[in-house]
Amino acid sequence: MPGEIAVLKHPTLTLWLCRALILLLLAFSPARGLCSAAQPFPELKLPPAAFSETRIEIKMPEISGGHRADGTLAVYPWRGAGKLSARVPFDSTGTASITLDESGYYILQAASGRHVTQRVVRVYPGLLTIVPPLIAIFLALAFRQVLPALFVGIWFGVSLLNGMDPWSGLVRLIDTYLVGAMTDKDHVRIIIFSMTLGGMVGLITRCGGAVGLVEKLSRLAVSRRMTLVTTWFLGLLIFFDDYANTLMVGNTMRPFTDKMRISREKLSFIVDTTAAPVASVALISTWIGFELALISSSTSSLGLQENAYWLFLKALPYNFYSWACIIFVLLITLYGRDYGAMYRAEKRTLESGQVLDSKAQPLVDEELARLNPGPDAPRRWYNAILPIFMMSAVLLYGLYTSGLAELQKSGKPANLYNIIGAADPFQVLLWAAFTGVFTAFALTFIQRILDLRQAVEAFLVGFKSLILAMVILTLARVIQLVCTELQTANYLLNVTRGMLSPGLLPALTFILASAISFSTGTSWGTMAIVMPLIIPLAYRLPLDAGLPVELTVIATVGAVLSGSVFGDHCSPISDTTIMSSMASGADHVDHVRTQLPYALTAAGVSIVFGYLPAGMGLINPVLGNLLVVLMLLAVLLIRGKKLE
Repeated sequence: MPGEIAVLKHPTLTLWLCRALILLLLAFSPARGLCSAAQPFPELKLPPAAFSETRIEIKMPEISGGHRADGTLAVYPWRGAGKLSARVPFDSTGTASITLDESGYYILQAASGRHVTQRVVRVYPGLLTIVPPLIAIFLALAFRQVLPALFVGIWFGVSLLNGMDPWSGLVRLIDTYLVGAMTDKDHVRIIIFSMTLGGMVGLITRCGGAVGLVEKLSRLAVSRRMTLVTTWFLGLLIFFDDYANTLMVGNTMRPFTDKMRISREKLSFIVDTTAAPVASVALISTWIGFELALISSSTSSLGLQENAYWLFLKALPYNFYSWACIIFVLLITLYGRDYGAMYRAEKRTLESGQVLDSKAQPLVDEELARLNPGPDAPRRWYNAILPIFMMSAVLLYGLYTSGLAELQKSGKPANLYNIIGAADPFQVLLWAAFTGVFTAFALTFIQRILDLRQAVEAFLVGFKSLILAMVILTLARVIQLVCTELQTANYLLNVTRGMLSPGLLPALTFILASAISFSTGTSWGTMAIVMPLIIPLAYRLPLDAGLPVELTVIATVGAVLSGSVFGDHCSPISDTTIMSSMASGADHVDHVRTQLPYALTAAGVSIVFGYLPAGMGLINPVLGNLLVVLMLLAVLLIRGKKLE
């Protein structure tokens, strides 16, 4: 028949007979009359597989004569011999979406005028959408090999998207998803920024600047505790961007922590915990524009006139997890106590001087660690500080100018938080990184420390040291793309929606956002999915129950922001977690394994003593934060062990 018919391909004779049966059913279905004089849609692609409890979304292409508004998407169960299961119209944007509750085989048919396309689609159980990230996380933690774990998880996910066909999944992984991640503009910017920064570190190390900085600041870092407090404080100072925070603090403090016999696991934990949690609550940061846009769009859809920034400020006290992480790190540092895998790592380093486990595979090539200044190179601390200072200055100036230019185009008021929020952080990071590199080269040549060949070689050593980290970062980006197509987040949201109630909504929202962000490795993606769906629910649930609306809405906004940070903070497939391991020179699996108990502690205490009582209106959120901190201190004093 003229309509496009595609079926799942299997080698067994039984399935070939099923294929023939499907063709016969289609031939005698009620849709036959429509298809007999039909023409296939140009370039319309129907999926080979879908998942229950997630959206099946079809985008209609442009058709000559403008035949698109009257199109419909129909679903027939193939065993029903043409019995209509559901039919929805294409909207004005040419998009139609259907959610199926049960798995099985369905006939998907898109029609508009004489244009018809249909396909037999296998709908798998929605539970399978969370399997790829779980495979990647489990294999990484079990076998301490991140690359194979990510690859297997991605392969399984792409195979699902291609009708459970492993061969097609492998081919599409290579020629579509891997290429898609490598051509994503923001991802490429992060790679260039990170590797350029690595080249700068190699250059300032070779010219003696890093050694000079260590010698100069060694007077302040007189103890392990002071070194850790300094690292924590630097993380608070660089509050305006989590990527810049991670890379700058980790690379700057690594020589100090190594000298003080502090494990790389502890360094990466502090770096990671003062990155996304700090940036998410900062009044001015690269996060603020994205957060405000989501809040504004969600509230405006309800007809509320609440100012988005004012709502964000009122929700800050309900950001229990982010505040808990920031304070918990300080408590651990001041009291000198650790527990679990972190205690064993710190004990190993303090007793043997080994900052890494004997089986560790750090994300910074050891060639960079062996890059020492020449015998004639001066140990001048400002050769390290000036490139970092110039990079920070350009970063702040670039955020301001970039955001101001964007606001002038849109006509929005040019106050400081709007300016920083409207900036393009990925573009500005490139300006900052190359400014730091040019400054380092200039200092090297002006002082005649290295010739051109030596300087380029030092830069390339630092550049090459991050190749492994960039491969892992790219695969993490691929699995995020796969989870987006699998609609992992939508499935989790659908299956938990019936559990929500006004008093429990903030706590359940935090758990839901945490599960989504941990499974997908993206905080911004989690916020973008959860915020528009949860905020209307937070408004309507208390309204229907005759309860105050404002408390539930504000607490739920804080829960979304905080829960989204959880996965970004500690998921093995999160870009910030990977970059923390990279900047600190830590083994990525060891970083996740030692940090996760602390993150789970902060999350659990935040739920029990923060979101539950505050969401029910039993306590003030400020008092809730104080209670959370006291409980974290109690856990640390009870479980933590002091290193001798």
